[in-house]
Order: sequence, then C-alpha cells, then structure tokens
Amino acid sequence: MSRTFLYCRVSTSSQFTENQVREVKAAGFDVQATRVIEETISGSIAAKERAGFQKLLDRMKSGDVLIVTKLDRLGRNAMDVRQTVEHLAATSIRVHCLALGGVDLTSAAGKITMQVLGAVAEFERDLLIERTQSGLKRAKAEGKKLGRPAAKDTTKAVLEQKALNKTQAEVAKVLEIGIATVKRHWNKA
Repeated sequence: MSRTFLYCRVSTSSQFTENQVREVKAAGFDVQATRVIEETISGSIAAKERAGFQKLLDRMKSGDVLIVTKLDRLGRNAMDVRQTVEHLAATSIRVHCLALGGVDLTSAAGKITMQVLGAVAEFERDLLIERTQSGLKRAKAEGKKLGRPAAKDTTKAVLEQKALNKTQAEVAKVLEIGIATVKRHWNKA
C-alpha cells in the first residue's frame, strides 16, 4: 500500500508552510502529520542539497506518493525540478503537483507537462538573456560606464592603514569592513 508524503517549503523564516498543508487537505489528500516535511530554505538550493528533502528521501519507499502544492516548492529552476522528479520516478515514487491539477509528474501526461514547462522556462531565460545583452550594448553605446563604481575611498583608507604596518585583520577591524574587502584593496596603487 502506498503512503502519501507532503513536502512544504518556504524561503524565509517570516513565511509559514501552514497554507500549503491546508491546500493539500482541501484537495482531498489525507497526509499523516508524521509524513509532512516542512523546510525553510531558498528554492535556489538544489533539492538534493536540502536537509529536509534528504530526510524525506530517506523515509520514502518505492510506490509512495509525494505531494507538492507548486513546482517551485521542489526548485526554482526547471532543470533542478526535472532532475528531482526523474530521481523520484527512478525509485518508483510518484510526484503530484496540486497547481497542475494534481497531475502525477511521473506519468506520461506528467512527463509531457514537465517537458512543456521546461521548454517555456528555457525560452523565458533565453529572452531575459537577450534583453539583458541588448540593454548592456545600448548602455555602452551611450557611453555609460558599467559595473561597480571604483571604491577609491576604501582603497585609500586600506593603503593608509597598511602604511601604518597593520595586518589585514587589524585594518578590517579599524575600518569596519570585511577581510575580503581589505584583501581586494591591499595591493592597489
């Protein structure tokens, strides 16, 4: 008999997973409280690198069902989501996404849905890159200087402290800046 698990994820500690749990119950899924994994971690972290998701994988067996309210709970980019779903499918774990009508992403219909969503995501990413490149070319043509402005004051302050024979750590403390910033300015003329 298959067991049903729920993976709820939020990005910040000021957010709560309660709405995700309610949404799944309202959709008619009966998930035992011991099978609900809640995690506060950025979606930009691959699912396989999340402690809560690893706990979930350790508990799930072949034939089990994983429910997520939206695909972005599994990952922020289409590649990570696809890899996660494929990994689960390889271990015979079905994945249902409520936002996609509860479709099983490991089924034939779910696979084509994932492919279409992946293609759309890739298309959007390519459009974003094109617009960014176009904007950069236009800005250069207008003579705008791109990138971070030179931190001449910081360089000057670091070099003054260096001239007083202070260590990089001492300079960081005196100037109240990070050691990486001190190192970046340490050997500038």
